[in-house]
Amino acid sequence: MFTVRESDLDERVHVNNVVYVRWVQEAAAAHWALLAPEGAHNAIAWVALRHEIDYLSPAMLGDAIAARTWVGVAHGLSFERFTEIRRQDDGRLLASARTLWCPVDARTGKPQRVSAEVRARCSVPTSDGDRYG
Repeated sequence: MFTVRESDLDERVHVNNVVYVRWVQEAAAAHWALLAPEGAHNAIAWVALRHEIDYLSPAMLGDAIAARTWVGVAHGLSFERFTEIRRQDDGRLLASARTLWCPVDARTGKPQRVSAEVRARCSVPTSDGDRYG
């Protein structure tokens, strides 16, 4: 849950587009913190490869914002994540995002494959039945 602050606003007095990217990032980090198996936090970090955001309605000063996120399909080293950003009071969808993330070794920063356990927790089956994309 986020509350729109004055520093989130742009010259049009609504939430600046880069703030939505920050919210997508914060939702992803919070989700990983809940989802990751023991020990994974120290071994795996995530880097964004791509953000796609559809801005549907503006958020304004004082709005309470809820972000809902879930992981889609993993293909190789690319994990798809979806995020919806809604105004809490009326449930209106303000933005939707699709982001591609790559797991990296937390120490070296190099892309790395993740364990079957992490894949099972972090990916949905593909349409062709391949569990891990």
